[in-house]
This record gives sequence, structure tokens and C-alpha cells, in this order.
Amino acid sequence: MRRIPVWVKAMLTAVVLVLLVKTFAITSCTIPSTGMENSLYQGERVLVNKWSYGFRVPFSTGRWLTKLAGKGDVVLFNNPNPRSLQTAVGRRELFISRVIGIPGDTLMLNDELLVTGEQVLSPDSKSLYDYPYTEEEVMQDVMRRLNIQDNRLVGYADGKYIRTFSHYEYYLLKQSLAGKVDLAPVYREDMGKSHPFVIPAKGKPVNVYPWNVMLLCNTIVRHEGKLANVKGDTLYVGGKPVETYTFDKDYYWMASNNPVNLCDSRLFGLVPHDHLIGKTWRIWFSSRKERVFQQVQ
Repeated sequence: MRRIPVWVKAMLTAVVLVLLVKTFAITSCTIPSTGMENSLYQGERVLVNKWSYGFRVPFSTGRWLTKLAGKGDVVLFNNPNPRSLQTAVGRRELFISRVIGIPGDTLMLNDELLVTGEQVLSPDSKSLYDYPYTEEEVMQDVMRRLNIQDNRLVGYADGKYIRTFSHYEYYLLKQSLAGKVDLAPVYREDMGKSHPFVIPAKGKPVNVYPWNVMLLCNTIVRHEGKLANVKGDTLYVGGKPVETYTFDKDYYWMASNNPVNLCDSRLFGLVPHDHLIGKTWRIWFSSRKERVFQQVQ
């Protein structure tokens, strides 16, 4: 029997080792856009540590030795919102973004789903609001219709009544009043247009509000495998209205460095933990020679 040449054995061994490393330890990808400048530039190639968050079992979304991503990590992950949800997770398009919201976090997001610099509030945290005393009858009527109770009349100043409302109550009142009453925060720094969004954590209930209802609905349909829809501001899961929902997975909010680039959670929503491939590690190719083998920050 003819013996296999040594150089062939060496080549086959090298190929097998490369495949094993790429499958089980480290993979490489090319940065496709300008979304992560100046951390990563278009055309650069990076190494990704596939053990960063636990090893994802091939042809599966299961993980060994799983652990959560950290806030600020630059992560490679599969597209959470492909054209067809039937496409296996591991065969979907690849994205790279930075984690800015981890499971259990609360982020203040505006109408464009951009993170603002406002103080993070609970939807139920109370603030002071004033309105002309001549509109008291209108306010009382709207509060009764919305079943808003336990908010005390705490003061009177400059022809205005002052009451306490939660962020959620204020949102409902503004929607119902539709500009008919000048209801405004006493402290103008509380007058931002952003709302608190809780990033779902596995096994923990998330309250449903008008500003997060569509995001939660889309997440439940895409990643929790359940039927859900929205009527008005009410979330229905399995045909039943719900005020809270307990998620089966951990989720993340991803952001690009460049706000003009929409390939982040503003476009595709929350990213499940089982879509993460790994943390970007080092740049191994770049047209900027000084960046070669730099650690990704």
C-alpha cells in the first residue's frame, strides 16, 4: 500500500486544525460599513472570541458555560430580524455593534429610539407638574376617565395648581388632553421626550406601556415563538390582554458608534443572547498599519 507523503499529512493536519479553531474557538469577519468608526473602520478584519459568552453549539442556539455580555462590549451577532424568520440563526447575516443595554437595564430612549443623556427614571417615579387653576375641572374629568388616583394637590403658585404624577400617568394625560391644557413639569429638566425602556432579562416580568408595546410585541413574535399583537395600546399574547410579560431569554440593546448608521437596535430591535457569536478581540488586517493587532475597544 502506497504511503501518504509527509507534506500531504501536514497540509491535512493544518486544514483540520484551522477548521477546529474556527468552529470552536476563534472566527474572523470583515467590517462591512462605517457604523463602528472610530472603533472599527470599514474593510478592517477582526478576530472574534467565540468563547466570550459561552460556546454556541454548532447547528444549534444552545450554549455551554454561558455568561452574559458586558456593557460596552463590541459584539458579533446574527441578524435578529431577517427577511424570513425560518432562516436558521447560524445562517443569518452578521452584524457588529456595541452593547449599551444588558438584561435588566433601563434605558431612556427618545422617539427615534436613540439613547438620551437624561436621568434614568422608573415609569412609576413621581414628579411635580403644574397647570392653570382654571383648568381644574377638565383635569379632574380626565383623571377620572384614566383612573388616575392618589396624586395629591401639593401646591398653588402663580395661578397654577401643582400635582404629582408618575412618568406613565403624565404620558397618558398628555395623550388625552391633546394640548387642551398646559400641563408641564415644574422642573423643566424633566421635560424630555424620552421614555424608560427595560431591557428584558430571563424570568423577570416587564411592564407593558404605550411606548414599549410594539417593541415587546415584535420581540415576543420573533424570539419567544408566541403569537402576539397590539390593539390600541394593549398587548395581546395568545389572544389574551397582558399588562406584563415574562421573557424566556436574556436580551441586549445594541448601538452603532455612528448614529447615522441604522444597523443597530433602532432597526432590528432587541438582540437575544442566543444570537451572540462572540466578543471582537483584535484587528488582524487594516489599511492603517498602526492598527494591526490592536485590541478592539
